[in-house]
Amino acid sequence: MAEITASMVKDLRERTDAPMMDCKKALTEAEGDMTRAEEILRVRFGNKASKAAGRVAAEGTVGINIAANGKLGTLIEVNSETDFCAKNEEFLKFVADLAQVVNEHNPANIEAVATLPMRGETTEQVRALLVGKIGENITPRRFVRTEAQGQLYSYVHGSKIGVLVDLVGGDETLGKDIAMHIAAAKPKSLDASGVDAALIDAERRVAIEKAKEAGKPEAMLEKIADGTVQKFLKEVTLLSQVFVKDDKLTIEQLLKSKNASVASFTMYTVGEGIEKAVVDYAAEVAAAAKV
Repeated sequence: MAEITASMVKDLRERTDAPMMDCKKALTEAEGDMTRAEEILRVRFGNKASKAAGRVAAEGTVGINIAANGKLGTLIEVNSETDFCAKNEEFLKFVADLAQVVNEHNPANIEAVATLPMRGETTEQVRALLVGKIGENITPRRFVRTEAQGQLYSYVHGSKIGVLVDLVGGDETLGKDIAMHIAAAKPKSLDASGVDAALIDAERRVAIEKAKEAGKPEAMLEKIADGTVQKFLKEVTLLSQVFVKDDKLTIEQLLKSKNASVASFTMYTVGEGIEKAVVDYAAEVAAAAKV
């Protein structure tokens, strides 16, 4: 029997985009014949997995799994190419199962998620099968796994925004309200100490330039900039924001009234930061007409 080397497995994976273990099995079955092994994989996965691998996946959904004791939770984003796929029941089941697997096994990073066990296979094998079935690129993008100081609460808005909150004190109603508020108000951090200094500097520079254009005296520029920065921080920090369900309360005041605090929170918005390809269909038709 022909020896199956790591380089052969790697080569077959690059040709087919099939999972490593399936490549090895196919090569073993084909007795080292690369062409035959590729045919075996195409029978199982079709051509879809290979073709889909390079396409941009900027749609998708978030998945959340919280342990029964409320002390351990995972928020994960999994991308797809279209919103149609993101609503597919099998895709949603895969995301939910993936969140649970990550929560249970605590992988070191998103790359390590691919090797975790799922349904008697690895998550990568399950993903590749789903890609072959649906015909779209499906990509686990990022996750956060939180060990709570208090209790974890979550909120998902339309499957596109997911929030995980670690609430110390308070109750379930408060936890869900805070999570919902975060999804609506989209704070960048808990308080001013967590805001990126580059964002603050940018606000300051813009404020100074606007003041100059308005003809404000040089001596007032720094004071104007300080005021602008403080207003910005109130708008983007959770504790300073006005509660979406009661505009007479800030989140900090609400928490104090319930003898509670937020230890941490994470919010994912699907596709955030991914550049989506803009298709000019008119240009495509025009180009085709010239052929």
